[in-house]
Amino acid sequence: MAWQVIYLSLIFYLVSASNLIWYTILEEMRQNSIVGNIGKDLGLNSNNLNIRKLRIVSQSNRNFFNINSENGNLYVTHRIDREELCTSEQSCFLDLEILAENPVNVYPVKIEIQDINDNPPSFSKDYFDIAISESASPGSRFVLGNARDPDLGTNSLQSYNLIPNPHFSLGEKVDSKGTKHPELVLEEPLDREEQQSYTLTLTASDGGKPMKTGTTIIKIMVQDFNDNFPLFSQDIYRITLKESLPSGSLVLQLNATDKDDGTNAEITYSFSHIPEKARHIYAVDFQTGVITTIGELDYEATKSYELTAEAIDGGGLVARCTILIEIVDMNDNVPEITLASLYTTVPEDAPPGTLVALINVKDLDSGKNGDIICHISETMFFKLEPSTNTYFKLVTAHLLDRETFSFYNITVIAEDQGIPQLSNKKDIHLTISDVNDNPPVFDKSGFISYIPEHNPAGTSVLGVHASDLDYNENARVVYSIINTDIDNIPVSSYVSINSMTGVLYAQRSFDYEQLREFQFQVMAKDSGSPPLSTNVTVKICIIDKNDNAPMILYPSEDPGESALFEFIPHSAERGYLVTKVIAVDSDSGHNAWLSYHFLQVPDPTLFTISQQTGEIKITRDLRDVDTLRQKIVVMVKDNGIPSLSSTVTLNVVVAENFQQAVPEIRHRSTNLDTTYNATFYLLIAITLISLLFIITLIIAVAYKCRKSNNPPSFGSFNGNVYPQFTLGCPSDISDASLPFPFSYDVCVTLDSKQNEIAYLKPGYDVPTDNLIDTEDTAVRPNFNKDNKIMQIATPQAQPNADWRISQAQRPGPSGAQPTEEAGVWPNNQFETERLQAMILASANEAAEGTSGLGGSTGTMGLSARYGPQFTLQHVPDYRQNVYIPGSTLTPTNAAGKRDGKGGGNKKKSGKKDKK
Repeated sequence: MAWQVIYLSLIFYLVSASNLIWYTILEEMRQNSIVGNIGKDLGLNSNNLNIRKLRIVSQSNRNFFNINSENGNLYVTHRIDREELCTSEQSCFLDLEILAENPVNVYPVKIEIQDINDNPPSFSKDYFDIAISESASPGSRFVLGNARDPDLGTNSLQSYNLIPNPHFSLGEKVDSKGTKHPELVLEEPLDREEQQSYTLTLTASDGGKPMKTGTTIIKIMVQDFNDNFPLFSQDIYRITLKESLPSGSLVLQLNATDKDDGTNAEITYSFSHIPEKARHIYAVDFQTGVITTIGELDYEATKSYELTAEAIDGGGLVARCTILIEIVDMNDNVPEITLASLYTTVPEDAPPGTLVALINVKDLDSGKNGDIICHISETMFFKLEPSTNTYFKLVTAHLLDRETFSFYNITVIAEDQGIPQLSNKKDIHLTISDVNDNPPVFDKSGFISYIPEHNPAGTSVLGVHASDLDYNENARVVYSIINTDIDNIPVSSYVSINSMTGVLYAQRSFDYEQLREFQFQVMAKDSGSPPLSTNVTVKICIIDKNDNAPMILYPSEDPGESALFEFIPHSAERGYLVTKVIAVDSDSGHNAWLSYHFLQVPDPTLFTISQQTGEIKITRDLRDVDTLRQKIVVMVKDNGIPSLSSTVTLNVVVAENFQQAVPEIRHRSTNLDTTYNATFYLLIAITLISLLFIITLIIAVAYKCRKSNNPPSFGSFNGNVYPQFTLGCPSDISDASLPFPFSYDVCVTLDSKQNEIAYLKPGYDVPTDNLIDTEDTAVRPNFNKDNKIMQIATPQAQPNADWRISQAQRPGPSGAQPTEEAGVWPNNQFETERLQAMILASANEAAEGTSGLGGSTGTMGLSARYGPQFTLQHVPDYRQNVYIPGSTLTPTNAAGKRDGKGGGNKKKSGKKDKK
């Protein structure tokens, strides 16, 4: 093989304008022989070879080449026989396709296989029998079996040589294809009786270096006279067969004739030359000359056959003919689909045009039978782009969304153009990998929770939940509270959150009177990279409980103070205002609705109390027999469940002033019968109230049961009950007032430049007679069927003249009173203590920073905390003169008179102390 190595050094390659790489090599190269450096020819250096990962993705059924991944050399892996690959074709090529990754490209490579003299000429038979009649004349020619050489050019058969013999010489005949056929030429007449047979050696030689030869033995039998040779109807038969022709089909009927008679005319048929591949496909009947198929035809394996048939008569004369068989391609091969490169997972944020797979399609058929149309089933998000004639790129057409489709089953369909049309399918299972592109989303736009006050610390308050459309870590949500301050206190001091479940827990016990509501933000953050988050507002509303009893502002409930006295002049008539009980409740809503009741009253026929305002009035004119002094116990209770209450004791004295009442109180004995009667009436009242409560409870339970079974009817609603409220935060209510506010008209009068007098006149009563038992029916509004006030049954009386302050009683500058009567304002102890109660209420408001008359309408300037209660009940009656804080006038402290430190009548003060 030394000359092959020398010839290999002359191998060259060409790169055409279409990037086709062309190599030329010799057949029969040794294993691992280098064809060329494919990396260098592609313009790749050693650093890029590992990245591009060159590999052969398409070649014949047998792999003849491979690529060295380290240096890029293309080398031979198996023996290459040009005659086996291309038979007798003049040009022999192998087409390769080189796949380079990162980026993906396919480079076509064409390798030309050149012939070497590796095959000697060969004859179809080791010996040929020829019968020559002794009557044959010199110059007669006898056809010999020709030799064949699959090599090309000078390496193929060039000449024949016959061992010299005086009777025979060698001649040649060239057919239309240029093939040389040896002929035996008779030089001298034969004499069978002298020699019956001859043995000659025929040698065939090619033109290779070194030259190769092939020999065969020619046995010549000298026969008696047979002067006619068989004759075929055609020298060359051309046959066309479909490759779908079944086994046993007729190919050709040979027909040869012989003019001789007898045995010299009996002809037998046989193949004088048949290729090795055709031996298992064709057969000839030696008697009839019928050629049939004995195997399957395959156009893709062999496209044509050349056979030589001979006819031999009984005298041994031979005639030969050539049979050329062309195989017609049929559409019998389905397209083949090969995935040269496949990415089974694609991220959802992959841009359009991202490579998913490199697909190779081919069809072994030819013509239209091998023309392939390729398409895919999923065309919305993917498309197929042609790369070369046989390669397609499957790429993304649009942005993908894993949350919409997490995987795709893409079917690649290849169809040829033959008749009938054949197709093939290939399924590609593509998974879309998740990208953190969806933030957590809460179930609600905002969360609200209602918590009763005095809850235990650690109580579960609310559960928030957010969902994330992403997958795995990108969908794992962690909850946290955004750090903010509530009244300069971190929100973490109020609530905490379970970061995994989103459950909120109270960190402390809440007090409605200190904190009614608060809000904060909860953040839900996923665990992706980078993480995404969403915030939601959570509002916590504290629900009030009835945990505060009413607080009586006037009269004072301080047990250390002396008993309170209220004076009624003898001239008082029916409807005279004795006093007014003022109370507040720290609770809100229904829990702060207050009602006033007599708990103990000696003469129920003499006094009445307004359950809404706490005003105590007399119900009839006074008689001489009426007790001068009566002790009244007033109970103030709220509307909570259970109801809480407070009591205050009042001493009512019938007298013009305190000095006048003392002697009468001392000398008049207590009427035991009256006391006994009062106690008796009190017991009866308590019994009746208890009985009424039990009856009311039974009726309420029955009403609830009936309401649950029957739909409510609003046609007969009398409007005498308080409306029910839905659950809500204080901020959801416009002014935190009750639905039926007890409004007052505020009037300010100026009697002089030095005095300011204000009074409040109630507008209308609140309908509470169904909620709280009342005995005050003096003033009551009428309601129609729509629960609207029609008119006031009894008009409100004008201010009592007894409550107006005389010129002598009006306050002046401190210490400027000219007389004893005018030295103390007001002169009467009842009005003094009333004024002290009002000042106490204002002082309480000042301690909370809300003092003054600058508050909301109808609240006497009290804080909004007591707004709902005061709008309903706790505003002083218009009969009370209200001192306006902030005035430049300073009234004299009435307590100073009692202690003997102020001006005025000390005797009266002493009586007060003794009392």
